[in-house]
Amino acid sequence: MDPEYDLHYILNHLGEERERHRGAVAPPVYQTSNFCFDDVPAMRLALADELKSSFYTRGNNPTVETLRRKLAALEGAEDALAFSSGSGAVSAAVIAFVSQGDHVVCVNRPYSWTRVLLRDMLPRFGVSTTFVDGTDSRNFADAITEKTRMIVVESPNSMTFEQQDLRAVADLAKAHGLITLCDNSWASPLHQSPIACGIDLVVHSATKYLNGHSDVVAGAVCGGHQLIQQIFRGPFMTLGAVLSPHDAWLMIRGLRTLEVRMARIAQTTAEVAAFLAGHPKIRQLLMPGAPGDPQAELGARQLKGQSGLLSIRVAADDLAAVDRFCASLECFLLACSWGSYESLAFPVACLMKEESYRSTANPLPYDLIRLSIGLEPASALIADLESSLAQL
Repeated sequence: MDPEYDLHYILNHLGEERERHRGAVAPPVYQTSNFCFDDVPAMRLALADELKSSFYTRGNNPTVETLRRKLAALEGAEDALAFSSGSGAVSAAVIAFVSQGDHVVCVNRPYSWTRVLLRDMLPRFGVSTTFVDGTDSRNFADAITEKTRMIVVESPNSMTFEQQDLRAVADLAKAHGLITLCDNSWASPLHQSPIACGIDLVVHSATKYLNGHSDVVAGAVCGGHQLIQQIFRGPFMTLGAVLSPHDAWLMIRGLRTLEVRMARIAQTTAEVAAFLAGHPKIRQLLMPGAPGDPQAELGARQLKGQSGLLSIRVAADDLAAVDRFCASLECFLLACSWGSYESLAFPVACLMKEESYRSTANPLPYDLIRLSIGLEPASALIADLESSLAQL
């Protein structure tokens, strides 16, 4: 089958089995918590493989299962689980494979809640983490100990966009018998394939590009059947951070336009980035492939396309200047999150106080602003940025 048709088939048809649903073009929402059976043997059979059957919606649900099949196929994985948040997905994927006394190696600047999980929460249960600069694969090798069980990467990350050589990390992990997990939220399955590089598990904040409409908070883990079963029978069922049937239905609807949204966003991002790269009031443009990107070769080899998330450092002398720039934005909404139809600006300055914003202890500079490019015309976004930069 033609790969392009494969993508269209996954987004629009896979897992929908319309003959089972009276020919409904859009899949129905199985808005039920429970499922009944004719007899005890039927219940016993369903419980034998609750991940594939429908026994109780905390385990599996037909609407959620349709979404799971699509997510797994998009990532080239055997199976997937859908969660009620990206942090729920990351937490379950890590907790399923570590025990007291184990050790994790993670990149320096992961998603903030991944960092909280590894740095603050798991040490309470005897699990330690070493954070490394993942731009050099040798740092992963140097951090591995006899107690290491997992390597966690996020390539590119979602603030400063450092990448890791996924194939090198996967080969290293396999040589030591370790599980690898990659957060693929920035690229989406369309623009990067960690599993094809040998990574074991791929996680997503599905709130972002996979849904793309700012109306669902969701997460996903994709991987091999055995690994997904271990997550399912452990933290997934135990902690219960499951996606509701209605949210799964909204996710399926969002996936219909994933390809066209990503294409439009990539085109607009290229135009906006070209404007920013040459502007005298931009101290630095951070994104894969930006002028002077030290990882340009890796990005060309590993990424299939551009997403709409980038960061800029503006020529602001103080917090007041950052505030002034952001206040004058009109097309860009001031908000967290990213990856949807609307363009957003997230200033790091919102996390800082006047008395300490220049401290070298801050992990990110006060003049850093993350931009998420949406579906507005490039000309409107550029005009908005130009007008706001004039306030500096």
